[in-house]
Amino acid sequence: MEYLLKSDEMKQLDQAVIEEVGIPSAVLMERAALAATEALEQYFPLKKVLVVCGSGNNGGDGFAVARLLHLKKKDVTILFAGNEMSCTPETALQKKICEKYQIPICRNWKNDEYTSIVDAVFGIGLSRTIEGNYRELIEHINIHPAKVLAIDIASGICADTGEVLGTAVRADMTVTFAYKKIGHVLYPGAEYCGKILKREIGISPEATGRRLPHCYTYDKGDLCRLPKRYAYSNKGTYGRALLIAGSKNMSGAAYFSGMAAYRVGTGLVQIFTESCNRNILQQILPEAILATQNWEKTDQKKTIKELEWADAAAIGPGFGISEQKRRILFEIIKNMYRPLVIDADGLNLLADQLEILKEKKGPVIVTPHIGEMSRLIKKTRQEIIADLIGTAAAFAREYHVICVLKDTRTVVTDGKDVYINQSGNHGMAAGGSGDVLTGMITGLLAQKMEPFEAAKLGVYLHGLAGDEAKKEMGAYAMTATDILNQIGKVQKTEEYRREQ
Repeated sequence: MEYLLKSDEMKQLDQAVIEEVGIPSAVLMERAALAATEALEQYFPLKKVLVVCGSGNNGGDGFAVARLLHLKKKDVTILFAGNEMSCTPETALQKKICEKYQIPICRNWKNDEYTSIVDAVFGIGLSRTIEGNYRELIEHINIHPAKVLAIDIASGICADTGEVLGTAVRADMTVTFAYKKIGHVLYPGAEYCGKILKREIGISPEATGRRLPHCYTYDKGDLCRLPKRYAYSNKGTYGRALLIAGSKNMSGAAYFSGMAAYRVGTGLVQIFTESCNRNILQQILPEAILATQNWEKTDQKKTIKELEWADAAAIGPGFGISEQKRRILFEIIKNMYRPLVIDADGLNLLADQLEILKEKKGPVIVTPHIGEMSRLIKKTRQEIIADLIGTAAAFAREYHVICVLKDTRTVVTDGKDVYINQSGNHGMAAGGSGDVLTGMITGLLAQKMEPFEAAKLGVYLHGLAGDEAKKEMGAYAMTATDILNQIGKVQKTEEYRREQ
């Protein structure tokens, strides 16, 4: 697990280390500069370097980097873009040291043939739109052919949301300290910051007794969260998943969600689907138990009986939209005491009648993509994208659900803690991919995984499987079937470790 911080959380932690632990600010700045200089030496051409510094402590880091490069006999120039009277004490000191070393400091942009540029203008504290001279400066940086290293975050990116505040530096790499920030991970910030290098400089919440941040992401070490397998077990040990999915000409949605539930280790999977899908599913997914009927003539008592069989259920993939199907969904919400995943058409059927969620009997996970969330809460796509975390958390709190807001960086939240997913790729933007995710989450739930954990791990595993599929097929050629076929591979490493 890797924690992701907001700008104010990082500042508070930074200050606590200075005041409570006793590490001077100048020491932290020197360590940051050393880390940035090492990154420059390792990844950047240093024939002629321009370090662009602002007035804040980010600029102080830049001045210190320039000094370290100068002492290594590099051709370095500083462009001071800040205000002399606004310099923090640390930055003023670093600037004075550079002047004593007679490092060239200029105030205006010069079109020299720099091989590398260091962006140390604003850092993570920026909260206003960039205008005027600063905007022109950033535009100069962006059109210059030199490689760009940003210190802490690309100037112009909001550290809390990844939003571009008017304009922003397009960095090839960003070196950040102690923790990644949310703006490094969410788009468009992730694109502007380039490759992220996280470096330790002596900042730790444990040293100050502070609570760890509420926002985090997973890495492959978190595969240990997979449900345990037992030598002495049977299919009943690993749960029963019910997928209410598929309608006429939409048998694929039922297949993808059902097979995905099996792929994550579920013992038994039942697919409740339209009668016309029986023969198809018997051929392509013979492992599944089938219950079929005409949705428009469904006896709702039969639906409730199927719910009693399941340890977890999902409704929506390929389900279709009609008033009868809305009634089926509402009866399920009011009668399902075990975890329920609502996806795709299930979400579309909820639009305009979200209050039904407050009548739920058991845990509910909703999995909207941006378009579906737009229909649910009557906000534009742009408004939602501008605040993925806030949108998902507000929805989760209001309706007491777990929200999986799907985007390039999927956000999973229970309204308090926030998981941001970093696995996956653009090759997964293909029909059926979302159905696979629904099946994976439902399968983990059926194995008695806690709902919030099942949602987070399901999203992470889904992205890992997509990454493996991209390696094998390439992003252009990937299909949902390729993602399905890689689910087992991404779980094998943890399975092997446990068997040793």
